[in-house]
Formats: sequence, C-alpha cells, structure tokens
Amino acid sequence: MRNLFQFILRYHFFFLFLVLQSGALLLLMSQQQYHRTVLVSSANAIAGSYYRLVSQIYGFANLKRVNQQLALENTRLLAATHSSFLITDSAVFLENDTAYKRKYTFINAEVISNTIHRSNNYLTLNKGRRHGIEPQMGVITFNGIVGIVMAVSDNFSSVISLLHQETNISARILKNDHIGTLTWRGGNYRVATLRYIPAHVDLAKGDTLVSSGYSVIFPPGILLGTVRDYSIKAGESFITADIDLTIDFNSLRFVSVVKNLFSTELEKLHQATGRWPAQ
Repeated sequence: MRNLFQFILRYHFFFLFLVLQSGALLLLMSQQQYHRTVLVSSANAIAGSYYRLVSQIYGFANLKRVNQQLALENTRLLAATHSSFLITDSAVFLENDTAYKRKYTFINAEVISNTIHRSNNYLTLNKGRRHGIEPQMGVITFNGIVGIVMAVSDNFSSVISLLHQETNISARILKNDHIGTLTWRGGNYRVATLRYIPAHVDLAKGDTLVSSGYSVIFPPGILLGTVRDYSIKAGESFITADIDLTIDFNSLRFVSVVKNLFSTELEKLHQATGRWPAQ
C-alpha cells in the first residue's frame, strides 16, 4: 500500500492533468454539438477497428472449421447432382421412382499428405476402411479429379494422384463429346496431356475437358481442365493436346471419395467379357 501511495505522489501532476483534461472534454461535449459529434465519431472509429481486428483473428482461428464445413456441403451437393443417379427410363423424372436409382455416394475426407514434385505422386487421406473407403474408389473435388484410392487401413487411405505416370483418365471434350485419354508426363504439376483424339476432331484452345463417364470409378461431367495447346505429329492420326488442369494440387486440402454402388456388378460384367473398364 505504501508503494501505491508513493507512486501516486510521484506522478500526482500527471493524474491531475488527466482529471482536468477529462473534465474539460466533458464540458466541451456538453456545450458544443460539433465537438460532441467529432468525439463520438472518433470513438466509434476506434471501436470499429478493434472489433474488425478481433473478427479477423476469430475468423482465422476458425478457418479450418469453415473449410471443413464447405467441403461437407460440397460433398452433399455432389451426392445430389444428376450424374449421381442411374436413370433406367428416360421418360421417368421422379426422384423416388424405382427407375431413378442412386449410382454414386460420396465420403468427405481431408488430405494429410501430398506430393507434386515427383514423377509418380501420392496422397494420404485421413479416412479409411472404417469410414467406408475401399481400393479403386475415385477421389475428386468440385474442381476436378484428384486420383484413385490404392490402399486403405482402418483410418487412412493412400491415393494414386492424377500426377502419376500410370494414371489414365477417360476424358470427354465437352463441346463435341469426343473421347480421349488424359495422362501426366511429369514436370509441370498444373499441365497434363490429352491423347487419342482423332485428327479430324474440331479442337481449339480453351476447350473444356470433363470425365467421360465410361469409368466405373468416376462420375461423368467432372471438370478436368482446358486445352492450352495441341498438335498433330507427322504420320500420326491422333491429336496430342496440353491441358491446363483445373485443380491446383499444391493447395489441395479437402476432397470427396466416390463410391460407385454398381461397381461390383460392372466389374463382373467386364471380367466375363474380358474387357477392363476405363479409369
């Protein structure tokens, strides 16, 4: 207590100044409308800056939760898209009709490991067998195809990335429905290669590429990329095109794992005919 008194005595002129200054401001505000308005506006500006800063800090702290929520909503939207159902009668449009069967379901997951600089790249997801994930399931986002599940444990999944030289994706040119194969030859992780497009096909820079739907792994219509450039080598009858991928694999965070509910039936059919389905 004695130290407190000594502190007050030492700085009593300063405290007296604060009291007198506060009194002067109160008198000024009570007598002058202009000064009262200016002071209130300044106080509001300071308070507003403070709350904005607090809001930004709170928003950053909750960014992961928000991203997870967005990924979950994206998965729900994917599950509700037209391509997630198998329509066995084009004359039937009611969702609850037996001719309108769900073909795909989606499992939300987070990428916990990812490479882009190797010649063959892989990802690891934070969900596995006990979440319903199995090998040969597709991995996608709203922006494109990510890869194919290679192996699973109880709680994790290993995924062969699209940035892997053994990955071949059946692709469709959106404007004319012609089919080709999308591969990655290494190097730039934002650019892939489209092959086996017949030379007579109308192809132009900027054309959009989507998944064909021929695969038992991926739904049709998933974005893949746009044509950057293309060429036909002498003596060849197919176009080779460079494709700008829609996914930035270097910032990949949340994905959806695709389960084709008819995959077992389709694989048995393909095995019986000796024909393996496309990726």
